Amino acid sequence: MPDAGTPIRVALVDDQPLFRAGIRMLIESQADMQLSGEADDGEQAVTLAAERNPDVMLMDLRMPVLDGVAATGRIMQIADAAGTGRPKIIALTTFNRDQAVVEAVQAGASGYLLKSAEPEFLLAAIRTVYLGYSVIAPGSVHALFQHAARTMPSALPDLSVLEVLSARERDVFLLAAKGLANGEMAESLFVSEATVKTHLRSVLDKLGLRTRLQLVAFAHERHLLG
Repeated sequence: MPDAGTPIRVALVDDQPLFRAGIRMLIESQADMQLSGEADDGEQAVTLAAERNPDVMLMDLRMPVLDGVAATGRIMQIADAAGTGRPKIIALTTFNRDQAVVEAVQAGASGYLLKSAEPEFLLAAIRTVYLGYSVIAPGSVHALFQHAARTMPSALPDLSVLEVLSARERDVFLLAAKGLANGEMAESLFVSEATVKTHLRSVLDKLGLRTRLQLVAFAHERHLLG
C-alpha cells in the first residue's frame, strides 16, 4: 500500500455516467487513492493513459468507438514504446464468462472484476494490482478459460511452445497453470519458495508473458492442461 503522501492514481473508463459517478465517489472517499481522470470510450482511454500516466485503470470492456480490449492493447504498446511503465488495468465486465475478459488478459490486463462487485472488493482489487498482483472476479478463473477454450476449434496440445523451458521450468509452468500457489508448488517439487519464484520469473520471461493470469490463459488456449 502506498504512503499517505503518494496515493494510488486511479483512472476510470466507462460509457455509463451513473456507474462512473458511483465509482468516482468510492475512490474519492479513500485516503490512499485519488481519481486521475475519466473517459467514456476506448479512444479517450488511450489519450488519458498517455497524458495522466495513472497507476491503475478500471476499464469497461464494452464501449463505443474503441472497446476495452483494443484500448488495453494500445495503451500497453504506447507505454512500452515511451518507456513510461505500464498502468495496471482491471477489466470490468457484466458477466463472468466473457470472452472479452480472456482477450483483455492477453492484451495485458492485470485481471478482471464484475461490475456488480462489492465496493470493498473493488477497492481491495485496486490496491492488489497496484502492488503487482493479479485479481479475478469471485469464482474459478479456470472455468472462464476452459469455457473460452471450448469455443475454439478442437486441437491437440501444442507442446512445442514449452521447448524453450527446462524440465523444472515445465513443472513450474504446469503447476502454476493449474492455480497452485508458490508454497504449494514448492512443497510439490521439494524446493524452496524462492526457487519457485526464480523459475516462475524465468518461465514468464521465456514465454513472453507478464502475469500468472496470462500464464493460465496461455495454457488453456494451447490445451496444455489435458
